[in-house]
Amino acid sequence: MITMKDFMELVDYKITEGSAYGWTCYGHSAYSLDSWNGIQDEGGFSFNITFDTKTQEVYEVNACDFTNDRAYRMINPNYIQKHAYEAEARGCHKDQAWDNVDYVDLEVDDDFFQKALAIQAGEDYDTRVTVPVEFSDEDMFRYMKLAHERDITFNQLIEESLREVIDSHDRDPEGFLENYKRTQKDER
Repeated sequence: MITMKDFMELVDYKITEGSAYGWTCYGHSAYSLDSWNGIQDEGGFSFNITFDTKTQEVYEVNACDFTNDRAYRMINPNYIQKHAYEAEARGCHKDQAWDNVDYVDLEVDDDFFQKALAIQAGEDYDTRVTVPVEFSDEDMFRYMKLAHERDITFNQLIEESLREVIDSHDRDPEGFLENYKRTQKDER
Protein backbone atom coordinates (compact mmCIF):
# COMPACT_ATOMS: atom_id res chain seq x y z
CA MET A 1 0.00 0.00 0.00
CA ILE A 2 1.15 3.53 -0.71
CA THR A 3 2.85 5.28 2.21
CA MET A 4 2.46 8.82 3.54
CA LYS A 5 5.92 9.61 2.13
CA ASP A 6 4.90 8.32 -1.33
CA PHE A 7 1.76 10.44 -1.29
CA MET A 8 3.50 13.60 -0.09
CA GLU A 9 6.12 13.27 -2.81
CA LEU A 10 3.40 12.65 -5.41
CA VAL A 11 1.66 15.92 -4.51
CA ASP A 12 4.98 17.74 -4.05
CA TYR A 13 4.00 18.40 -0.40
CA LYS A 14 1.16 20.70 -1.54
CA ILE A 15 -1.75 20.12 0.85
CA THR A 16 -4.81 22.31 0.30
CA GLU A 17 -7.03 21.06 3.11
CA GLY A 18 -7.47 18.39 5.72
CA SER A 19 -10.05 17.09 8.16
CA ALA A 20 -10.95 14.21 10.44
CA TYR A 21 -12.35 11.33 8.40
CA GLY A 22 -16.13 11.28 8.87
CA TRP A 23 -16.74 7.55 8.94
CA THR A 24 -15.63 5.06 11.61
CA CYS A 25 -14.54 2.18 9.35
CA TYR A 26 -10.93 3.31 9.63
CA GLY A 27 -11.06 3.99 13.37
CA HIS A 28 -11.23 7.16 15.41
CA SER A 29 -7.76 8.51 14.51
CA ALA A 30 -8.41 8.60 10.77
CA TYR A 31 -7.56 11.89 9.06
CA SER A 32 -7.73 12.98 5.41
CA LEU A 33 -5.44 15.32 3.51
CA ASP A 34 -6.30 16.78 0.12
CA SER A 35 -4.20 18.25 -2.64
CA TRP A 36 -6.44 20.05 -5.14
CA ASN A 37 -5.26 22.28 -7.96
CA GLY A 38 -8.33 24.53 -7.53
CA ILE A 39 -9.94 23.66 -10.87
CA GLN A 40 -13.22 21.73 -10.89
CA ASP A 41 -13.50 21.05 -14.64
CA GLU A 42 -11.06 21.01 -17.60
CA GLY A 43 -7.55 20.70 -16.20
CA GLY A 44 -8.79 19.98 -12.68
CA PHE A 45 -7.60 17.22 -10.39
CA SER A 46 -7.35 16.34 -6.74
CA PHE A 47 -5.61 13.68 -4.69
CA ASN A 48 -6.60 12.50 -1.23
CA ILE A 49 -5.04 10.30 1.42
CA THR A 50 -6.74 8.95 4.54
CA PHE A 51 -4.40 7.71 7.26
CA ASP A 52 -4.12 7.07 10.98
CA THR A 53 -2.71 10.06 12.87
CA LYS A 54 -1.17 7.80 15.53
CA THR A 55 0.32 4.95 13.48
CA GLN A 56 0.58 6.63 10.05
CA GLU A 57 -1.10 3.56 8.52
CA VAL A 58 -2.65 4.50 5.17
CA TYR A 59 -6.26 3.44 4.75
CA GLU A 60 -7.11 4.91 1.37
CA VAL A 61 -5.78 7.08 -1.45
CA ASN A 62 -7.65 8.45 -4.40
CA ALA A 63 -7.02 10.46 -7.54
CA CYS A 64 -9.80 12.46 -9.20
CA ASP A 65 -9.45 13.50 -12.83
CA PHE A 66 -12.11 16.18 -13.35
CA THR A 67 -11.12 16.71 -16.99
CA ASN A 68 -12.13 13.17 -17.98
CA ASP A 69 -14.66 12.47 -15.19
CA ARG A 70 -12.59 9.60 -13.80
CA ALA A 71 -11.77 8.67 -10.23
CA TYR A 72 -9.28 6.05 -9.02
CA ARG A 73 -8.98 4.66 -5.53
CA MET A 74 -6.90 2.22 -3.51
CA ILE A 75 -8.25 0.99 -0.19
CA ASN A 76 -5.96 -0.83 2.19
CA PRO A 77 -6.98 -4.52 1.75
CA ASN A 78 -7.41 -4.87 5.52
CA TYR A 79 -10.24 -2.32 5.44
CA ILE A 80 -12.12 -2.96 2.18
CA GLN A 81 -14.85 -4.99 3.87
CA LYS A 82 -15.22 -2.53 6.77
CA HIS A 83 -15.59 0.33 4.26
CA ALA A 84 -18.22 -1.62 2.31
CA TYR A 85 -20.18 -2.45 5.49
CA GLU A 86 -20.22 1.16 6.63
CA ALA A 87 -21.30 2.40 3.21
CA GLU A 88 -24.18 -0.08 3.28
CA ALA A 89 -25.13 0.89 6.84
CA ARG A 90 -25.17 4.56 5.81
CA GLY A 91 -27.19 3.81 2.67
CA CYS A 92 -24.37 5.14 0.48
CA HIS A 93 -23.15 3.87 -2.85
CA LYS A 94 -19.68 2.70 -1.77
CA ASP A 95 -18.10 3.36 -5.13
CA GLN A 96 -19.48 6.82 -5.91
CA ALA A 97 -16.82 9.50 -6.25
CA TRP A 98 -19.14 12.33 -7.33
CA ASP A 99 -22.42 12.76 -9.25
CA ASN A 100 -22.40 10.01 -11.90
CA VAL A 101 -18.74 9.05 -11.50
CA ASP A 102 -17.72 5.89 -9.66
CA TYR A 103 -14.28 5.06 -8.33
CA VAL A 104 -12.25 2.52 -10.22
CA ASP A 105 -10.50 0.44 -7.56
CA LEU A 106 -6.81 -0.22 -8.14
CA GLU A 107 -4.65 -2.90 -6.54
CA VAL A 108 -1.16 -2.05 -7.75
CA ASP A 109 0.72 0.97 -6.37
CA ASP A 110 2.50 1.65 -9.66
CA ASP A 111 -0.84 1.70 -11.51
CA PHE A 112 -2.07 4.41 -9.13
CA PHE A 113 1.14 6.43 -9.51
CA GLN A 114 1.16 6.21 -13.32
CA LYS A 115 -2.43 7.43 -13.53
CA ALA A 116 -1.91 10.16 -10.91
CA LEU A 117 1.24 11.50 -12.55
CA ALA A 118 -0.46 11.64 -15.95
CA ILE A 119 -3.52 13.34 -14.44
CA GLN A 120 -1.26 15.97 -12.83
CA ALA A 121 0.56 16.56 -16.11
CA GLY A 122 -2.67 16.74 -18.14
CA GLU A 123 -1.53 13.80 -20.27
CA ASP A 124 -3.44 10.87 -21.71
CA TYR A 125 -3.08 7.67 -19.72
CA ASP A 126 -4.00 4.02 -19.82
CA THR A 127 -7.42 3.60 -18.20
CA ARG A 128 -7.07 -0.16 -17.96
CA VAL A 129 -6.48 -1.59 -14.50
CA THR A 130 -3.33 -3.51 -13.64
CA VAL A 131 -4.23 -6.84 -12.05
CA PRO A 132 -1.67 -8.71 -9.97
CA VAL A 133 -1.37 -12.38 -10.94
CA GLU A 134 0.85 -15.10 -9.56
CA PHE A 135 2.02 -18.25 -11.30
CA SER A 136 4.19 -21.17 -10.34
CA ASP A 137 7.47 -21.34 -12.25
CA GLU A 138 6.13 -24.27 -14.28
CA ASP A 139 2.94 -22.43 -15.26
CA MET A 140 4.89 -19.26 -16.05
CA PHE A 141 7.18 -21.17 -18.40
CA ARG A 142 4.22 -22.92 -20.07
CA TYR A 143 2.37 -19.61 -20.61
CA MET A 144 5.49 -17.87 -21.91
CA LYS A 145 5.97 -20.68 -24.43
CA LEU A 146 2.33 -20.41 -25.48
CA ALA A 147 2.65 -16.64 -25.95
CA HIS A 148 5.80 -17.20 -28.02
CA GLU A 149 4.03 -19.79 -30.19
CA ARG A 150 1.17 -17.35 -30.79
CA ASP A 151 3.65 -14.51 -31.48
CA ILE A 152 2.17 -12.26 -28.79
CA THR A 153 3.59 -10.91 -25.56
CA PHE A 154 3.07 -12.67 -22.26
CA ASN A 155 0.99 -9.70 -21.04
CA GLN A 156 -1.21 -9.89 -24.13
CA LEU A 157 -1.82 -13.60 -23.49
CA ILE A 158 -2.77 -12.98 -19.85
CA GLU A 159 -5.02 -10.03 -20.74
CA GLU A 160 -6.72 -12.10 -23.44
CA SER A 161 -7.25 -14.99 -21.02
CA LEU A 162 -8.69 -12.73 -18.33
CA ARG A 163 -11.04 -11.13 -20.86
CA GLU A 164 -12.26 -14.59 -21.93
CA VAL A 165 -12.97 -15.54 -18.31
CA ILE A 166 -14.84 -12.27 -17.69
CA ASP A 167 -16.85 -12.66 -20.92
CA SER A 168 -17.68 -16.26 -19.99
CA HIS A 169 -18.94 -15.10 -16.61
CA ASP A 170 -20.97 -12.27 -18.18
CA ARG A 171 -22.61 -14.66 -20.68
CA ASP A 172 -23.63 -17.23 -18.07
CA PRO A 173 -22.92 -16.29 -14.43
CA GLU A 174 -24.68 -19.38 -13.03
CA GLY A 175 -22.91 -21.78 -15.39
CA PHE A 176 -19.61 -20.06 -14.71
CA LEU A 177 -20.02 -20.50 -10.96
CA GLU A 178 -20.97 -24.17 -11.32
CA ASN A 179 -17.98 -24.81 -13.59
CA TYR A 180 -15.68 -23.05 -11.11
CA LYS A 181 -16.99 -25.14 -8.21
CA ARG A 182 -16.54 -28.32 -10.28
CA THR A 183 -12.91 -27.48 -11.14
CA GLN A 184 -12.11 -26.63 -7.52
CA LYS A 185 -13.57 -29.95 -6.44
CA ASP A 186 -11.57 -31.81 -9.12
CA GLU A 187 -8.31 -30.17 -7.99
CA ARG A 188 -8.73 -31.45 -4.44
